[in-house]
Amino acid sequence: MFKYHHIVEKNLSLMTVLVLITVSIGGLVEITPLFTIESTIERVKGVRPYTPLELAGRNIYIREGCYTCHSQQVRPFRDEVERYGHYSLAAESMYDHPFQWGSKRTGPDLARVGGKYSNEWHVAHMIDPRAVVPESIMPPYAFLLDRLLDPNEKAAHLEAKQVVGVPYTEEMVAEAAADMRAQADPNGDHAGLLERYPKAVVGNLDGDPERLTEMDALVAYLQILGQMVDFTEVEPEQLVQ
Repeated sequence: MFKYHHIVEKNLSLMTVLVLITVSIGGLVEITPLFTIESTIERVKGVRPYTPLELAGRNIYIREGCYTCHSQQVRPFRDEVERYGHYSLAAESMYDHPFQWGSKRTGPDLARVGGKYSNEWHVAHMIDPRAVVPESIMPPYAFLLDRLLDPNEKAAHLEAKQVVGVPYTEEMVAEAAADMRAQADPNGDHAGLLERYPKAVVGNLDGDPERLTEMDALVAYLQILGQMVDFTEVEPEQLVQ
């Protein structure tokens, strides 16, 4: 076989054809198995689509470039797990388009920030970061308190998410505006919202329940990060020292 190798090396057309055949076989071996399984992401109990208000908050988080300083990925290293909590699971980001994984940290990782601070703390931090974290270099985002949200626009966003595979039901789409208002209203009817979106943080989010603002949305989003999954039920893997 090898005695004819010089023929292949001297014949550009023949080598091109053989390389294409080899690459095609390798590609098929790698890709074909993916079509035989439902998902490459292991399902984890508790992961759900974002509420309409959380989804709006996520859009603001991306719009304001928060991801450039805060990753949302706790890697399976002992020092990261001891600081931030359980390492990140792929399933936690299965409905994120795009996901916020990464290693860029000018500020702390936010994958487990939900429930760590009160709503009031988050609002104070956004208004004047150095008032609560003196060494912070984060710019203020007080203007979010003055930007109102239109709940009637959210149904279309949920429908767009349906197209890319996020399992929003028709009921979720139909109730999008009502759910958005209810989540930020301490006196609202939260039963339907919590049935559709378990563990959603409801109530007075930005300090002013009379208005629905971008601050409400961002706080709702931050407060759900890392809260969907019960990590006591997740089998741990070996941590890297």
